[in-house]
Amino acid sequence: MHLVCDLEVDVNGEQTFLVDKKILSSFSAKLSKLFNNSATTVSHHSSQSMKVILHDLPGGPEAFELMSSFCYNNGRAPISPSNVCLLHVGGHYMEMTDEVAPCNLIKQTDRFLETMIYWTWPEIFVAIKQCYLRLNGPASSMVLKKCIDGLLQRIASTSDMCTSGSSPESSNFRFSCDTKSSESAKYSFRPWWFKDLSLLSPNIIETIVQTMISRNFDQLCLAKFLFFCVTTRFAMSNSVQKRDLVETVVRLLYLLERRSVSCKGLFGILRVSSNIGISKSCRYELETMIGSLLDQATMDNLLFPSPPGSSYLYDVNLVSRFLKSFLSSHHVSLTGLKTVGSLMDKYITEVAPDSNLRPAKFVALIKALPDAAIDSYDGIYRALDMYFEVHGRLSEEEKIKICIVLNYEKLSLEACKHLAQNSKFPSRTALQALVSQQCKLKSLLSNGGYLKSGSSSPCIYRNKGIKGVDNYSKEQIVFYAKKVDLSTENEELRAHLNGMQLRVMELEKICRKMQIQMSKIVKKTLPSPGSGGSLPKLCS
Repeated sequence: MHLVCDLEVDVNGEQTFLVDKKILSSFSAKLSKLFNNSATTVSHHSSQSMKVILHDLPGGPEAFELMSSFCYNNGRAPISPSNVCLLHVGGHYMEMTDEVAPCNLIKQTDRFLETMIYWTWPEIFVAIKQCYLRLNGPASSMVLKKCIDGLLQRIASTSDMCTSGSSPESSNFRFSCDTKSSESAKYSFRPWWFKDLSLLSPNIIETIVQTMISRNFDQLCLAKFLFFCVTTRFAMSNSVQKRDLVETVVRLLYLLERRSVSCKGLFGILRVSSNIGISKSCRYELETMIGSLLDQATMDNLLFPSPPGSSYLYDVNLVSRFLKSFLSSHHVSLTGLKTVGSLMDKYITEVAPDSNLRPAKFVALIKALPDAAIDSYDGIYRALDMYFEVHGRLSEEEKIKICIVLNYEKLSLEACKHLAQNSKFPSRTALQALVSQQCKLKSLLSNGGYLKSGSSSPCIYRNKGIKGVDNYSKEQIVFYAKKVDLSTENEELRAHLNGMQLRVMELEKICRKMQIQMSKIVKKTLPSPGSGGSLPKLCS
């Protein structure tokens, strides 16, 4: 067959090919229509050559060369997993359909894609990478979908898709770059497909995982896979790659059910991503997830250093956002609330000695926690005590504003005793604590020695009826009446406390008299041992 190079084809401005117009148009409807439409405007000299510019040909010059080879070989070409995507997408672009040739390129590539069940695992990976890196458009999406389907069928067909445990925290993945941590991650169990998929680019991973989520793959396993991607790839990536990887992983984790995500793993991602400039939306999603799992956090998790340029030691703003997210999440249980309350109690005590922590920020951190989450305010009192110790220059008015966070009803008697003689606290605060304890003592006396069941403070009184006001209680009242430096305007309270002391002493005297009388009655009633008293005789 005589070949003529009468057509010049510019492919995407990257490379120019000289080909036979008749041969290519016999397989491409796109070129055939183009030549027919231009027949009236082009000179009919046989020597006249044409030039065609193909814009945005998927696969570029390589795809055009493969298609040209198909045409020159009379509709035959070696199709393989490494080139089927280029041929299929290029065939759609050039409209190589039944309209021009019965044995067309699209039909042949469709048939080959149907044999994907027989492809090897590496061949599927090659096809997926080719679709993502070099192709675009609807035809490419269709081929990619088929490749991903084949990949997921291969994963789902194995019985050990993910059997590394039933808890999100059991993954054993760490985020530090030290040798021991790397070795731990290296030898911890993982499903066979983790490593291969983790080597794909973040956008391919995102498409695959989204498909797995839509098909109800085990979300606990997917979460562990995503943490594994960060663990294995982070240290080997540059700053841009790290940011893309973290943002992709966070977006995918945000799609999963919270119970399947490791709180420890999220804290690990937050720590390693602090200096790579992740987007605000990514940081928001990450902090929201951590906040919703705050009842699973530990004290060490919360101790983040403050941002650059800040004078205070720990990032209390971050913890406040965690707490806000936790409280705004749905279905917060009372147990979870109290767990977070205990955690925050420890955190507040930890940050209190920071001399650069401003009062407003310190108070906001304490007030962010609902009162229902705190069983006892003794820990908060200790934190305030340390804070006042470090911030010795605070005025009386500033201290009073800080002390509004205290719930005196939830302070133990021992804490109130300490507060009353604590010179670092304003006198008004000591007075409020005494008033609270006075109410409890009133309740005690009016209930025969029992505190009301609704009282949240520890009950130190013994279960002895009116004698429940024992010597220790009396000493407390005496202490309140004598040791506290009350101002003149509080003389009424002083008198009331003294009255309570006298009443307690009177009650004790009455109790002693009653005990003596009861003992006398008992002695008169019971016969003395060996008195010779006999039992009554039975009637005969």
